[in-house]
Amino acid sequence: MKFTHVGKNYKVGDNLKEMSEKKVSKLEKYFAEDIEARITYSKEGNSEKAEVTILIPGAVLRAEQASDDIRNSLDRVVDSLEAQIRKHKTKLQKRYNSGKTIRFENIEENETKAQEAKKIVKVKKFGLKPMDSEEAILQMELISHDFFVFLDSETDVVKVVYKRKDGNYGLLEPDF
Repeated sequence: MKFTHVGKNYKVGDNLKEMSEKKVSKLEKYFAEDIEARITYSKEGNSEKAEVTILIPGAVLRAEQASDDIRNSLDRVVDSLEAQIRKHKTKLQKRYNSGKTIRFENIEENETKAQEAKKIVKVKKFGLKPMDSEEAILQMELISHDFFVFLDSETDVVKVVYKRKDGNYGLLEPDF
C-alpha cells in the first residue's frame, strides 16, 4: 500500500505516520494489487479527525471519523472502511469479477441483515435556470435543501452547490 499523509492544522510526525500505516495496512488483505491510500489528519476545536481515502481502479473508498484522540479516530475509520467493504461486497464483485483488484475471499459476509438492492424510487424533473453560485445558495436555503443544481450563467455548465457539515458551502463543477 502506498501512503500519502496530509495534515490540516495538524502536525504529522513520524510516529503518527508509522502508527497510521500499521492500522490502515490491515485493509491490505482485501486488495490484490498495490493501491494508494491518502490519510488526512485535522483538528477542529477539541476533536481530532482522521480521514482515509483509498483509490482503487474505478472506485473510491472513503471514511472519516472524529474523536478526542487521533488514535481512536483512526481505529474507527479502519472499522468503517471494513464495514463498507463487507456491505458492498456483492456490488464490488459484480464490478470487479475478475478479482484482479479485490480479494473477495478475504471479505467475510456482512453480519447484519442482508441488504436489499437499492433502487431509484422517484424521478424528479426540473427546469434549470441560469444563475450564479450566490443565487443558487439563496435558492437552496429558500427550499431548505442540502444541495441545489443550477446552470451557471457565465459558463453554461450544470453545477451543484451543497451545504457542508461545517456550515459552509461547496461547489461541484464537472471536469470534461
